[in-house]
Amino acid sequence: MAENTEHPAYPVGLRLAGRRVVVLGGGQVAQRRLPALIAAGADVTLISPSATPSVDVMAETGEITWIKRRYEEGDLADAWYALVATTDPTANAAASAEAERTRTWCVRADDAEAATAWTPATGRDAGVTVAVLTGHDPRRSAAVRDAIVEGLRDGSLAAPAHRDRTPFVALVGGGPGDPDLITVRGRRLLAEADVVIADRLGPRDLLDELPPHVEVIDAAKIPYGRFMAQEAINNALIEHAKQGKSVVRLKGGDPFVFGRGMEEAQALAAEGIACTVVPGISSSISVPGAVGIPVTHRGVAHEFTVVSGHVAPDDPRSLVDWASLAKLTGTLVILMGVDKIGKIAEALIAHGKSPDTPLALVQEGTTATQRRVDATLATVADVVQAEEVRPPAVIVIGPVVAEGPDKLTK
Repeated sequence: MAENTEHPAYPVGLRLAGRRVVVLGGGQVAQRRLPALIAAGADVTLISPSATPSVDVMAETGEITWIKRRYEEGDLADAWYALVATTDPTANAAASAEAERTRTWCVRADDAEAATAWTPATGRDAGVTVAVLTGHDPRRSAAVRDAIVEGLRDGSLAAPAHRDRTPFVALVGGGPGDPDLITVRGRRLLAEADVVIADRLGPRDLLDELPPHVEVIDAAKIPYGRFMAQEAINNALIEHAKQGKSVVRLKGGDPFVFGRGMEEAQALAAEGIACTVVPGISSSISVPGAVGIPVTHRGVAHEFTVVSGHVAPDDPRSLVDWASLAKLTGTLVILMGVDKIGKIAEALIAHGKSPDTPLALVQEGTTATQRRVDATLATVADVVQAEEVRPPAVIVIGPVVAEGPDKLTK
């Protein structure tokens, strides 16, 4: 923590659980500060004639007590901490003077020099609270805080726990391909892993960031022997978990959206091994969005349906009711269907879908090689062949394909 003043502030963590805290003013400052005070367990009294809708909800749900009037002398009685943030400079000065007399630590939103306490830029990760003060430069404080928290989350800043870390198994959804689209929790677990079993469609760039000691196993190259591919992956998870290692199964998209994540969770459970499931951003939504296609849009589509296209409509293994899908007016998103799209289009048309229904194929969405190819149900089979569209690609069918801005920035 750095300070530019002659006498730097003394850093301390206030334990406010069950203690009275008074907040004056129900505007944006209060809206930003109240959640942390509530989370700290403080007995919060808000004094303000008005409040933002979000602050109003906090009062309605009983998280705070709201006295609907302006500040009056004596409002800070028995308070341990006060936040003064009204739009009335005279009231702020009077409340600050009362806080000085009653020895109540007081933050002034309008005048830091008149305050007896300053609010640091704070962030939290895995039980660690980071608080930064840089004098009167809140932007610098926020930037330093963000750098530290991001380092803790992505593992680039080591913060070992005091006690030995408990091994874990996690099924982590890595998102559609862009490494920046993995969740914060997923990235943190990756940084803590001993073994990572990765899918081909997972965010591969993240693997380069792992420490040298981490064993990375390409799920596509696990020797199958007498087992099916999925059984081999299940066995690898179980084997490394039983060795007491922290194991991350890094999957593309979301583990439970055509990711066979439940099969892996069930296999682990059968061996008495608990696992954590970390949701990921599904390509069914994110990839269309990356090229400017909204899966829903007011007045155009009120629903969207996600379907696996890995088996054709005429395949007896298919569980999809294509006849019903053809009758829907919303958006149809098909995953794993590039090589079957010709038969899928034929089935939809045969069941009543217009041959002119617009369609887009988005290949390798959110990555540097992303491209979009447009067609209709009637032309898609020829277009896929002519444009040499290859998996992985997300197929979007419906009028939303014609919506959206002409150009998006990545």
